[in-house]
Amino acid sequence: MADLREIAPSFVAPVPSGVAIRDRLKNLTPLDEDVLRMVGADLGSLAGTDLKARCAAGLDHDTGQWAERKRALTAEASSRWAGSITKATHDQWNLAWRCQLAHIQSLEAGIAAIEHRLSLPLGEVGSKRAPGGYRSRREWFVKTRRLQLLRDRLQTERADRQAGRVRVVRGGKRLARNRHNLEAAQLTEDQWRQRWEASRWFLQADGESGKRFGNETIRVTPDGAVSIRLPARLCHLVNAPHGRYVLTGTVSFRHRGDAWRDRVTANRAVAYRIHHDTGRGRWYLTASWTIPPVQTVPLDTARAGGLIGVDTNADHLAAWRLDEHGNPCGRPRTFGYDLSGTAQHRDAQVRHALIRLLHWAHRQGVAIAVEDLDFTADKTREKHGRRKQFRHLISGMPVARLRARLVSMAAELGIAIVAVDPAYTSKWGTQHWQQPTSTPTRKTSRHEAAAIAIGRRALAHPIRRRTAPPPHDQSDRAGHRTAQARPGARGREETRPRIPGPPTRSAGTGSGANAGDQDTQHRSERPAEHTQPMLSP
Repeated sequence: MADLREIAPSFVAPVPSGVAIRDRLKNLTPLDEDVLRMVGADLGSLAGTDLKARCAAGLDHDTGQWAERKRALTAEASSRWAGSITKATHDQWNLAWRCQLAHIQSLEAGIAAIEHRLSLPLGEVGSKRAPGGYRSRREWFVKTRRLQLLRDRLQTERADRQAGRVRVVRGGKRLARNRHNLEAAQLTEDQWRQRWEASRWFLQADGESGKRFGNETIRVTPDGAVSIRLPARLCHLVNAPHGRYVLTGTVSFRHRGDAWRDRVTANRAVAYRIHHDTGRGRWYLTASWTIPPVQTVPLDTARAGGLIGVDTNADHLAAWRLDEHGNPCGRPRTFGYDLSGTAQHRDAQVRHALIRLLHWAHRQGVAIAVEDLDFTADKTREKHGRRKQFRHLISGMPVARLRARLVSMAAELGIAIVAVDPAYTSKWGTQHWQQPTSTPTRKTSRHEAAAIAIGRRALAHPIRRRTAPPPHDQSDRAGHRTAQARPGARGREETRPRIPGPPTRSAGTGSGANAGDQDTQHRSERPAEHTQPMLSP
């Protein structure tokens, strides 16, 4: 039997450190929209120039160069716009730097997989841990050429990383490539151009505590009035004092609006971003702020009273409520979602499923246990080869989105999220819990059985069930308790002990001396345990 990998300990997921809310900017006039477009295009041009300078500096960048870039932008816009642009530039460069490292690791994994499969004989069957050999000589030859291609790419990426060189496309590489595939993207040239220009605009400003309403650049009053400090080159468009332009449209945050209103009333920092949805022709305003760190709930506290184990799948969440001893209670529940269609539709489907799950957990008053999933290494085609359907399945699972939204939404309801190691949960859950929890009218699915395994691992119980003893005695015939004892209880897997004592209350104490000897209770050739010797007259 192959050695099992070590199971990582469970932990309570930390609560988010920030909040972001979004609402629509309504009742904008054509002049308001023209001003927003001009401001976004002007600042976007400055942001592109600053990003080019930052990428050219590479690893030699220091605070002196940062200050020099900020002074150059201040002359074109303002000091606050320059601070927001340089900060966004640094965040974008750091993200590209991390993505470059992930790409290098992906190339290394693909090369290792191809080299392993090329070293095996043709047609050799693989296992779950490692793929087998290639099926034919033609496939073997094609993979040798792909191996050389991946090695060249890896060498190029390593050279770029050593030189501190990253490649960033403002507006997104996917959207840039859609320009050459408009028919496949279902876009016209005008639609693509509008989306491309809108994605390259820059309309975001960082908040400042102590300033009026928490932001001096994009200011939003508690009543929802929005005003923007225009850059120096667009000062002829102002319609309010101090170089500001007040929009006709207003905004009203329905979600967490009270928390936002409390912050702006107290002049606490709030960052804003204005976004244009070209498909719908709508303008949106996003407000975000940081929240003070909250101490994570202890793991023992989250386990008290049981929890809900959740198994994440490509089209649904399978959940089952477990008590503190790890026994499933009631019937499982399924929260489905459809990940086809647009990104907005998929995001709404995920939110709706999580809301139903969280409301159920809130009514039960328990925590939620989920798998700490990461399919980064399992998405490569070199590992799974021709299994395109399986690769598409794991690539389509919204693991990161589910995890981020679940933690954020659970924090608002005060629900703790326990993350567990996903190793063997589906396999062992199916092996130990699918058949015992099935009934003649309803069969438990393997996903529901995996939810039990996830919950039991979060409760620090072994996944396997306690084995019932054979029905040797009438008093314990097939009805022996299978409830799990605590992991620290001694002898929890042994038979239930017989406490010495009288069989009835009428007998005196001390007559159960042979209670530990099971043979005296079952075999007819021996005297019964409580038979008294006959006294001579």
